[in-house]
Amino acid sequence: MGMRKVKIAQLYPDELNLYGDIGNVICLYYRLKKRGYNAEVEKINIGDKLAEFDILVIGGGQDREMNIVASDLRKKSRMLSYCVNSGKCVFAVCAGFQLLGNYYVNQKGEKLNLSSALDFYTVAGEKRMIGNFVYETPFGRIAGFENHSGKTYLSPELQPLGRVISGFGNNGEDSGEGLLFKNTFATYAHGAVLPKNPALADEIIKRALGGAELEELDDSLEKLCHNQLIERFS
Repeated sequence: MGMRKVKIAQLYPDELNLYGDIGNVICLYYRLKKRGYNAEVEKINIGDKLAEFDILVIGGGQDREMNIVASDLRKKSRMLSYCVNSGKCVFAVCAGFQLLGNYYVNQKGEKLNLSSALDFYTVAGEKRMIGNFVYETPFGRIAGFENHSGKTYLSPELQPLGRVISGFGNNGEDSGEGLLFKNTFATYAHGAVLPKNPALADEIIKRALGGAELEELDDSLEKLCHNQLIERFS
């Protein structure tokens, strides 16, 4: 612990901030600062280079926002793929999750090519998958809010972040939710999800710090919120 600098980068903060996903950035920043780290946040907008980071956060958006960022995303795809596959810490939510894949097919059948950082794809379904949901992960149960018509299908080489206990998850078919690849975490959970799931937030921080042991924080309120959500929506 100490004054080590930790950079949190937020990709497309103006376009991808559905349901207050910036709260995930604030949560990571707060938990680092409380432990004495020199945390800083850098916004990476359309036209900016994908700069060096310790944690990259990609929020959610709708089809409109995905179309806005798609062209710029493809310019960043080689560097994004390198970061993901070399084990850099990435946390992506909903549309941010989808952007890491090969492509998205909307309800009109139009195909939008994406970053291909990882081998999966998303297609728009007829039924909207919406509501509070709970899923089991190696880091405990996670409570969040999902709202997506996109159905994501991972390649056999990829593993989900967790298994759905209640709700829909990636596609409402195979019980998988999100994705965990090396140090890339992806989920359909909005909310923002990290403030009410501090164990997941700390797992991301720990990996960004190279496995360093983290000082315990007073998470009594966070855990109270988390436990009530798990009990209510499981």
